[in-house]
Amino acid sequence: MRARCSVMPVDHQTLDALGWAALAHRLHEQGARLLTLWGSDTRPARGGFTLFACWLGAESLTLAQLDLAPGVTHYPGLHERFPVAERLQRAVRDLLGLQALGMDPRPWLRHTAWAPDVYPLRHDAAPPAPCGQPEAERYAFVPVDGEGVHEIAVGPVHAGIIEPGQFRFSVVGEKILRLEQRLGFTHKGVEKRFEQLGLREGVRLAARLSGDSAAANAWAYCMALETLADVQVPPRALHLRALLLERERLANHLGDLGAIGNDGGFGFALAQFSRLKEDLLRLNARAFGARYPFDAIQPGGLAADLDAAAADMLHDQAVVLQAEVERLKTILDQHEGLRDRFKTTGRVKPELALAFGMLGLAARASGQTLDLRVLPGCAPYARHQVKLAMEPDGDVAARVAVRFAEVFESLRLCRELLDTLPEGAVRVELGDAIAPGLALGMVEGWRGPAFIALQSGPGGSIARCHPHDPSWQNWPALEWAVTQDIVPDFPLINKSFNLSYSGHDS
Repeated sequence: MRARCSVMPVDHQTLDALGWAALAHRLHEQGARLLTLWGSDTRPARGGFTLFACWLGAESLTLAQLDLAPGVTHYPGLHERFPVAERLQRAVRDLLGLQALGMDPRPWLRHTAWAPDVYPLRHDAAPPAPCGQPEAERYAFVPVDGEGVHEIAVGPVHAGIIEPGQFRFSVVGEKILRLEQRLGFTHKGVEKRFEQLGLREGVRLAARLSGDSAAANAWAYCMALETLADVQVPPRALHLRALLLERERLANHLGDLGAIGNDGGFGFALAQFSRLKEDLLRLNARAFGARYPFDAIQPGGLAADLDAAAADMLHDQAVVLQAEVERLKTILDQHEGLRDRFKTTGRVKPELALAFGMLGLAARASGQTLDLRVLPGCAPYARHQVKLAMEPDGDVAARVAVRFAEVFESLRLCRELLDTLPEGAVRVELGDAIAPGLALGMVEGWRGPAFIALQSGPGGSIARCHPHDPSWQNWPALEWAVTQDIVPDFPLINKSFNLSYSGHDS
């Protein structure tokens, strides 16, 4: 089995337990980020389970494969060097029954939805029983003791129309001493569902992993599948995929800028940015057939071409949005109340961001310089010289500044992509036979890198598909970002990250 990726070279190493631990130590010393961790039930083929871990370096991926001996379900943990591994290992344990040495024993995704001795991703797992009254469970949040300390429980059901997540604050007065999250409430069994689909069908599910990142996840899935099929996507299709991705980035940044302003007490921002986002979504419906074009990106290219009239409208809208956002940015920059609320609030220092392995816009707002679009050879971005948006302060103000910079850069890219749109086809066929293998797809979505590990099986089946949302890296950082701030600032800080429950819990 050979790992391949269309964006970055992959160093694929098959290791024993000692080699696994030694590689983790070396990559930690080199400053690589642990991107994700997953397991597969390979007992029918080789008698034991298989674990995979993928690290993201400056310009390459390292994929480690640990083949466990028959009957072995323990492996060396990665959590002491890579904080994100703690939750990833708990998810692997809940789904597959593999235990990292020294790991947190509490469940992460299970939430009593299945029995503690049932592991859904095993091939011999019993079908799920009909839903009944779930067993009572008390999750062991870590207590904080001290004079004047008390707890505030928030969620999992919230007042707004958002997905569920549980937050346990330990506070003195209004000052937050500690925040502990509990996620997994929106776990949908996606990885099991992938195994019931064919390779060509899987893109529909990938696009729906997190509704605000449909283009990023669909492109990452297609990238992996096209690598397996050894297919080159037409240049016109690559340009239009990038156009969809940048408009997805714009829609989310515009919505978040309005919501952050509203949480800072400036409702005018919410009204104006919501208006601009609505205009963008309406033109999506005209140009791509849907406000949120879940099924626009397909294996081999796109579902449909872009007509000339729609292309002109998209170009004109980018020009109008540029002027509108510049005007609104000036208003927000001059608002003293917002500046006071944003500055130093929810700060994640660069050294902490590096230690957490943060990704995406939240990482770039804390001094990290990783954006896949700026890497050499990243098509079709390489010819457009994407300008990296980065701020060093790591607070709400920095995350707002990164969003504004990325809005302006996305608008420039949209205009250039349309100006340089190649002629030709927008799709090629993959062919009937795709040999079994493993491929990786990774795309810089608006929140950060969307990652798909796709393993093909016989007859065009999906043997295993593991998706990863960058929210996994950034949720733990949010716990630290709120420390020493006050409880009323939590909604503002939380919105400045705007992490995905659904993408994390899949």
